[in-house]
Amino acid sequence: MTNARLSIFNQLKPFTVGFDDMFNHFEQMTDMPQVNFPPYNIVKTGDFTYDIEMALAGFGKKDIEVKYADNTLTVNSVQSDEDKNEDPSVLHRGISKRQFKRSFTIADDVVVNGAELKDGLLKVSLEKIVPEAKKPRTISIK
Repeated sequence: MTNARLSIFNQLKPFTVGFDDMFNHFEQMTDMPQVNFPPYNIVKTGDFTYDIEMALAGFGKKDIEVKYADNTLTVNSVQSDEDKNEDPSVLHRGISKRQFKRSFTIADDVVVNGAELKDGLLKVSLEKIVPEAKKPRTISIK
């Protein structure tokens, strides 16, 4: 399956200019393991705005770390000393506070505006910055 994906990228290369880094990035992503926790949504909230929503029931602000570096947004859990000591009065633990690390690749022209944790839902707000030079314009013919 990986070879089929790579051949698609190779077929597109003759029709593009300056996208070598993007194709290399996609090739690296095909080898990444699939992670199912925590579940998330990516929501387009406007013409140039997006939200990444992650279901984090049982986690507090001190239990989560959000980092952005090198076009990668990473959300991971932080284990506190309280987490190490299991509560003996809990008979069944159905709400997991397991360790996780979830990463998202963010485009060069997208900025992270902030993060908010409310009612067990972490929302990271993103905005695509479109410079005037990249906006559609009409070229006059002489």
